[in-house]
Amino acid sequence: MQMNNQDEKPITLSSLAAEYSDEDSARTYLEGIRWPQGAVCPHCQSKAHYALKPAQDATKGKRKARSGLYKCKDCRKQFTVTVGTIFADSKIPLHKWLLAFFLLSSSKKAMSAHQIHRSLGVSYKTAWFMCHRIRHAVKPNQTVEKLKGNVEVDEGHFGVKNQPKMQVVALIERGGQVRTKVVPRISNRNIGQFLRDNVAKGSILHTDANPTYKSVHLPAIRHDAVNHTGKEFIRERADGSKVHVNHCESFFSLFKRGVVGAFHHISQAHLPRYADEFAFRWNTRRLLDGERFEIALGMAEGKRLKYHETALGCANG
Repeated sequence: MQMNNQDEKPITLSSLAAEYSDEDSARTYLEGIRWPQGAVCPHCQSKAHYALKPAQDATKGKRKARSGLYKCKDCRKQFTVTVGTIFADSKIPLHKWLLAFFLLSSSKKAMSAHQIHRSLGVSYKTAWFMCHRIRHAVKPNQTVEKLKGNVEVDEGHFGVKNQPKMQVVALIERGGQVRTKVVPRISNRNIGQFLRDNVAKGSILHTDANPTYKSVHLPAIRHDAVNHTGKEFIRERADGSKVHVNHCESFFSLFKRGVVGAFHHISQAHLPRYADEFAFRWNTRRLLDGERFEIALGMAEGKRLKYHETALGCANG
């Protein structure tokens, strides 16, 4: 993926709006992110291609057709930089997509679709769908190697008064990444396989005193817990290492503040995507906003989300 050189100025929202405010420059920028070594056919992965020139419009004497169109020499199919990405078939100008990606990538406690709608001058329905497509694009890859070392696990409760609470389980490797899963309730069945699939043998699992974690069978994984009800939030072992779930609590603090401040309420159908959004920003928290933005753009490849797959309806967010 193409990233800024250290000698270059970091990407900011103002520089992005100034330098890539038209479709040609936005498309060229996206091509540099997706194809740093030159265009690759998304249909057959061939690098053999040629650019198609717009056909001549005989009535006006001007060229009238799409720019940035290529044709593969091997499979003979046409493609652009948006084919096979989250942008596929979108009528939204690319430069507005870039701004939306930057806004969601750089907003530490999230940004609502209403704010995107007002900032970009698109309809609320359009902004809502854009946000969900971006969340789908930045979903962390949970098929990579398991978390190891000191791994914390905790759960956060989301919902409104007088209604069943939804729960998000977060696994965080200290000094590493977070992985999340939405469950209807904390139980051995709901979280047991999630822990076994994501925590490597030989790791130390840190939890609070929730008895469910003690009942989960985790072979070759040590388990230590702190008793929050007994006002124990951190405990030092004899070897100097510490038992706590402070990283998980920090993650959920940001998540819940974002929900209250930006969204007010999240429906159960959409909660996994919001968890993915906050997990992405957490996993890239040490990067500059421009670096995080370019990583998010690079993750748009190979992703697709249609409107009916969002459970329909412009709910909250």
